[in-house]
Amino acid sequence: MRIVFTLNGRISTIEAADSVRAIDLLREDLGLTGTKEGCGEGECGACTIIVDGKPVNSCLMLAAELDGATVDTIEGLTDDHGKMHPVQRSFIEKGAVQCGFCIPGMIMSAKSLLDRNPSPDREEIEAALEGNLCRCTGYIRIIEAVEDAGSVIRESNR
Repeated sequence: MRIVFTLNGRISTIEAADSVRAIDLLREDLGLTGTKEGCGEGECGACTIIVDGKPVNSCLMLAAELDGATVDTIEGLTDDHGKMHPVQRSFIEKGAVQCGFCIPGMIMSAKSLLDRNPSPDREEIEAALEGNLCRCTGYIRIIEAVEDAGSVIRESNR
């Protein structure tokens, strides 16, 4: 099956079998290994990507569902000059990264939230991240990183 979609701002066309999952297409066929597979059952959020503005567990999505969609992965957040997205920078600066396995999914969920609402309160941040599990950091620094990224985004929009 031929799949045409916008991936990280660029049109992509690829052939894939009907049964291929989105995560496998991204990682194996397109070499975008930033998206991680944790549980393979949609329970951990490590595989979160943004599809048409919404966070999605790519392990539960067939690649065919990407046809015609706009897809953002962690690789698309850094610009062509190496400048990181405010969420990425805040995660580093606030010490929200330990082993790093969950971080791509956390960052994509946070970005999706901040794209819709650059001024979320803690409750909204927690709700946006509730499908993402971290076994290392606890969640305080992650929440603080999202709050910080929101303030950076708000400041840049002025």
